[in-house]
Amino acid sequence: MFVAQCKYLCVGSQDLEGINPKVITHHLNIDPSIKPVKQKKRHFGPEKDKIIQTEVDKLMAAGHIEEIQFPEWLSNVVLVPKPVGKWRMCIDFRDLNKACPKYFYPLPRIDQLVDSTSGCELLSMMDATQGYHQIILAPEDR
Repeated sequence: MFVAQCKYLCVGSQDLEGINPKVITHHLNIDPSIKPVKQKKRHFGPEKDKIIQTEVDKLMAAGHIEEIQFPEWLSNVVLVPKPVGKWRMCIDFRDLNKACPKYFYPLPRIDQLVDSTSGCELLSMMDATQGYHQIILAPEDR
């Protein structure tokens, strides 16, 4: 079964196609009364600068990010250490998040989720590599 489904595996970010925008795109709802924030650029050492540039180059080549000349919002990169000694590049969207509406949907409890699978004959799991890059941001919200 696994071998038959190998066409769905990818090796790196360049292989990620993402979810077709005809299926879903993400719309960024921002409160227009909140003034955009441009975070002051954080400085990293040469080693971390190289890590960041390599990751940015990969994401640009894969089409997951694009360059913009005059952004309304500006958020910094944050490098988070991985357990294996590598780094995960994240973006500090805290200021942007403050301008977005809050949806208060409680998450289901794990015991409720487990109970809901009772009687199922087949269970499956899927993990999306670089999940944040799978759903495209709507062009008007970029």
